[in-house]
Amino acid sequence: MKDTKATVRYAGDDFFVAVPPSGHALTLDMKGERSSAASPLELLLVALGGCTAADVVSILRKKREDVTEYRVEVKGERREEYPKSFKRIEVRHILRGRGLTEKSVADAIQLSDEKYCGVSATLRPTAEIVTSYEIHEQE
Repeated sequence: MKDTKATVRYAGDDFFVAVPPSGHALTLDMKGERSSAASPLELLLVALGGCTAADVVSILRKKREDVTEYRVEVKGERREEYPKSFKRIEVRHILRGRGLTEKSVADAIQLSDEKYCGVSATLRPTAEIVTSYEIHEQE
C-alpha cells in the first residue's frame, strides 16, 4: 500500500506548511482576511475538481474524444452551524473540442462521480454533489 501520511506544521502567524505523501510542500493560511494561501476547505474544493477532471480527461481520451480545452468550476455552500462543513457542492465541467458527443461527456462525468473519484466518494455522505456540464465546439 502506498504511504498516505501527510504532515502539517505550524509556521507562525496562522500559517501552516503541509507536506502531502508526494513530498510537495504547500502553505495554508488560516487567517481568512489575509488570504495569502489556500485554506483547508479551499483545498477540498480543489481536490474534488482535480480528482474528477483527471478522471474525465482519461475517460474521454480512451473514447478518442478530441478535447481542446477543459476546466472544472467547483462552488461550495457551507452550513451555518459549526463545523460549517459543506452541505452542497456544485461541479461544473466546461469542455471545448472537435465533435465532442454529449453522451461521451455525460458518461465520463457520471463514471467519475459515481465510480472513480475518491474525493467525491469521501464527500458524498455529508454533502450533496451536483454536477453539470457545457460543451462548446472548437472553431
